[in-house]
Amino acid sequence: MNLDQLIDYLRSTPSFSKNVAHWQIIEPSDGIYEEFPEGINKKIVSVLKERGITKLYSHQANSINAALNNENYVVVTPTASGKTLCYNLPIIQSIMDNPEHRALYLFPTKALSQDQVAELHEMVKALEIDIKTYTFDGDTPVSARKAIRMVGHIVVTNPDMLHQGVLPHHTKWVKLFENLKYIVIDEVHTYRGVFGSHLANLIRRLRRICKFYGSNPQFIGCSATIANPRELFEKLIEAPATLIDNNGAPRGRKHFIFYNPPVVNAELGIRKSSVKEAQYIASKLLQAGVQTIVFARSRMRVEILLTYLRETMKHLHKSPQLIRGYRGGYLPKQRRAIERGLRDGTIQGVVSTNALELGIDIGQLSAAVMAGYPGTIASTWQQAGRAGRRESLSIAILVSSSAPLDQYMMNNPQYFFERPAETGVIDPNNLIILLSHLKCAAFELPFRVDEQFGIDATDELLKYLEEHHVVHKAGDQYHWSDETYPAETISLRRAAPDNVVIIDTTNDDTVIGETDLFGAPMMVHDEAIYIHESQQYHVDKLDWDRRKAYVHQVSVDYYTDAESKTDIRVIEQFEEAPVPLGRRSFGEVSVTTLATLFKKIKFGTHENVGAGKIHLPEITMHTAAYWWEMDSDVKQILALTESTLSDGLKAVANVFSNVAPLWVMTDPMDLRVIPMLRSPFSSKPTIYIYEFTPGGVGYSRKLFGIHTQLLAAARDLIRSCQCKTGCPSCVGPILEVGKNGKKSALSLLALGLDEVQNTNGESISITDISLN
Repeated sequence: MNLDQLIDYLRSTPSFSKNVAHWQIIEPSDGIYEEFPEGINKKIVSVLKERGITKLYSHQANSINAALNNENYVVVTPTASGKTLCYNLPIIQSIMDNPEHRALYLFPTKALSQDQVAELHEMVKALEIDIKTYTFDGDTPVSARKAIRMVGHIVVTNPDMLHQGVLPHHTKWVKLFENLKYIVIDEVHTYRGVFGSHLANLIRRLRRICKFYGSNPQFIGCSATIANPRELFEKLIEAPATLIDNNGAPRGRKHFIFYNPPVVNAELGIRKSSVKEAQYIASKLLQAGVQTIVFARSRMRVEILLTYLRETMKHLHKSPQLIRGYRGGYLPKQRRAIERGLRDGTIQGVVSTNALELGIDIGQLSAAVMAGYPGTIASTWQQAGRAGRRESLSIAILVSSSAPLDQYMMNNPQYFFERPAETGVIDPNNLIILLSHLKCAAFELPFRVDEQFGIDATDELLKYLEEHHVVHKAGDQYHWSDETYPAETISLRRAAPDNVVIIDTTNDDTVIGETDLFGAPMMVHDEAIYIHESQQYHVDKLDWDRRKAYVHQVSVDYYTDAESKTDIRVIEQFEEAPVPLGRRSFGEVSVTTLATLFKKIKFGTHENVGAGKIHLPEITMHTAAYWWEMDSDVKQILALTESTLSDGLKAVANVFSNVAPLWVMTDPMDLRVIPMLRSPFSSKPTIYIYEFTPGGVGYSRKLFGIHTQLLAAARDLIRSCQCKTGCPSCVGPILEVGKNGKKSALSLLALGLDEVQNTNGESISITDISLN
């Protein structure tokens, strides 16, 4: 059975088709080709033609022209559209013209770095030229590092290695920085939030060192489709850039299916497991001989799905080794073998985390199955794009879970297919992140008194560091004076430098992980069950003063879930605006959190099998927040009791916590929502959404600007849920939001969207608010 026949079979099979929430056919398109630009070396053209590339796609030709015109540019085209040539060709050309030229490639993962080096080596070998390309990361042998620093034409690394292993030791990299012509930043869309804010400061440090050595490199970026690629790239490099998004690559027909598993508990809004349904669908594809990739949202789910699918292969009398897993934790040699097997067809299927979402070359797969919504539109398109290369037919199937975010997509497919991908948001001037990199920059080179590092207040920040004996001023310069090595203490994945180290005492005291200080009371309090790569650990002691959690390995049938009490106080209101039913605001807040108790939740049944108190100090964090403040008379307008209004606020807050991440391209854990019946700031009903990052990184400002869209998305999610009075897939369980929580939430949102007019000045009963 070929893929065409299998698609017909699925369409005509009731057990499959009755669960299809949406079936989109993306029609094929022809390629748009252009001749090689005149400035390209004839030898390069000859080698490409030998490989079957007789012309360039339009975006490739435009990229080369931008490079030859000394422009910064960012290329935004789909997966498998040949973005690599958009920077490899002009860089190889540049080095052929001047062997002293150097290039620096930044990739977010080691796997991507290795993949790119392999492709570059093939090209250089075919050209029979001496362009030395090296990977420089944590796996690079010490013996090879000196040669890379001295003779490497193209150095391929990642932001973490640039941060800790290159910039602080720039005096050893003089050859690179004196001759640096190009800097490539791949997968630009991954640099958002905290990580992106760190990268922007890392680029500030990099440009500062380049200037010191007399170079002024061009920046080239590549990105998946997001709403603001040029804006994000220009914020990262702090320079103008040209957007190249005229995709010229051909595209085959793609069937994109939204599959919603059947309901197994209508009252609780629980559907059949997305993992089991993904396994069922992938089995059909594999049985038909269709090369398939299955994406799972966690390492544990990868291993579970891999186990299931290997059992399927045994039943089909095929080798279980035709199905492989792929995730972090696998050795590099193992990952390379899997990638090679996918390319040459010796592996029929792979189950992966989002590690294979990025542009690693895995050949031409025909089907992609996603077990659960990946979290963003951009990631979903990336994963779907791993199937169907160029003109071939392909199928992508998104299998939803019962989670509110997944259900929103199932019930609002137009949101996915008709609107642009999310906006990438960063805030390079987040004070904590900025100050961390200012220390690193001062360690690398002295600061002049008139020098700016991103903001006008650089001199004031340096004076602050001087007061704390981190730098000292001599003449018109600030010099590093602290004994520490600042880059070593700063993680690019966290805003705050403080973290809690997790130590396994089972055998030797081994560090197995870390968590940020603000999350530690909830994750590694005394008696917590901490889960790391599916292994359970019992937390014996959290040494709060020394920032260490001591754990030992256990095997128990429960996990722990902590509860906390949070207070929020407005420090400064930056912006406000009137809206129906009240006001929307954005500003700085102080959030005080106290972990109070934890529950022991049994695996499988989710029943409570025990509890305990948490004895830790409260933590205060200053961050940014957006809030919706409602008029004091909302209770009278809607004829609500105080209890029902409180339940409605909780219900709306639960929905906000699930839909807000859609609009700002972030993980749900990066935003926290607090409903207040009577806010201390205004004494009015208020819902706060604050950033779980000290100082914030721009999400709150974005939410402030899309207040109406946020309310509409929340309303649509609630209306589309089939439950009667509320469930975990929409407003939350009845025990939490009350039996009228769903109606109360809809009535608040309807007024907030100005959909209910009270023209006679009479109270509106919530019974008048339609659930549909």
